[in-house]
Amino acid sequence: MTIRDVARKARVSIATVSRALNNTGTVRPEIRERVRRAARTLRYTPHGGARSLSSGRTHTVGLLLPDLHGEYFSELIRGVDRAARRRGLHLLVSSSHGSSSEAASAVRTLNGRIDGLLAMVPGEDARIFQEAVPQALPTVLLNSRTMNTAYPTFVIDDFGGARAMVRYLIDRGYRRIVHIRGAAGNFQAEERTRGYRAALRGSGAAPALVMEGDFTEESGYRAGELLAAQSERPQAVFAANDMMAVGCLLAWREAGIRVPQDVALAGFDDIPLARFLSPPLTTARADIAALGVRALERLVGIIGTESPAGSHTTERLPVEIVVRASCGAGPPAEEPRPGLPR
Repeated sequence: MTIRDVARKARVSIATVSRALNNTGTVRPEIRERVRRAARTLRYTPHGGARSLSSGRTHTVGLLLPDLHGEYFSELIRGVDRAARRRGLHLLVSSSHGSSSEAASAVRTLNGRIDGLLAMVPGEDARIFQEAVPQALPTVLLNSRTMNTAYPTFVIDDFGGARAMVRYLIDRGYRRIVHIRGAAGNFQAEERTRGYRAALRGSGAAPALVMEGDFTEESGYRAGELLAAQSERPQAVFAANDMMAVGCLLAWREAGIRVPQDVALAGFDDIPLARFLSPPLTTARADIAALGVRALERLVGIIGTESPAGSHTTERLPVEIVVRASCGAGPPAEEPRPGLPR
C-alpha cells in the first residue's frame, strides 16, 4: 500500500495524508481521523527511506561500542535509548569488537542511515576510526581518547575514581593492595591503573602489583585463582571493573578464601549486580546511564547546526565510592562517599 491508496480511500489529497500522518500543517480533526482510519484499514506504514529523502533526516542516531556484552554496556545503551525516545529518535547499535578497523567499517555502514553518531573507541589506534567518520556527520565520543579532534567527548573520571577507591582501602589499613587491570591498550583501563598507582605513591603502602585482565569475568576468575595459590596473599584487591571482581570472588569462594575476612575486594562501575553479590561489592560508582543521556543530548544539540563536529570539549563525570561489605564495612547498606578531587 502507498500513500496514494490512503489518499484515495480517505478521499483527500496526498499532501493532506502527509500532513495528517506527520502532524504537520493544518488539518481539521475529522479529516485527520479519517486519514488515520484509512491508513489503519490498509495497514499502511510510511516508508522510512522515502521520508528521509524528502526531509534530509532519518530521525535515527547510531551508537558504536567496543562490545555489547555485560551490564556496563546494557546500562549505557539504556541511558542513550531513554534519552533518544524522549526526543522521538530511534537507535541503531553496532559493535566494533574492540577493533579500530571494525569501528571504521561500522561507521561506513551507518553513514547515510543516521543523523548523528555516538561512539566509544577506547583503543590505542583511533586514527583509523577518525579517518572513517565523514566530516559532516555530527559525532560525540564516549570514554575515548580525545584524538585532538573537534569531537565533543564525555568521559567517566576513571583516574579520580580509581585513586579515591585505593585511598579508601589505604585509609582502612590495607597495605598490600593488588590491582587487576583492564584490557591492554584500553583508555579507561590505563586511567584506572594510573589512579591506582597515584594513590599508592607516598602512602606507606606496599609497591604496586598489577595483574593482567581484560574486563571480563573470566580474566577476574583467572587472577583470583593465581592469587589463591600464592603463599602470601594481598590484603586487598582492586579490580578495574565489577565484572572482574565477580570472577575473582567466585575463584576465592571455590578456594575457601573468605571476603572480607581473608582478603578485601573492590571494583569499579557499580553495575546493578554489585549490590546483590555475597558479600555486596564495594565499588566506585559511575552513573553509566547518565553518561549516555548527557552524550545523546549533546549530539541532538549538534545535529542540524552549521558545525556538525561541535566544539572540542571534554566533560568529565564524577565518581563516588560506594562502601559495602566486601571491604569489611559491616552491614551491606550503602554508604556513598564523594570521589576525591582530581
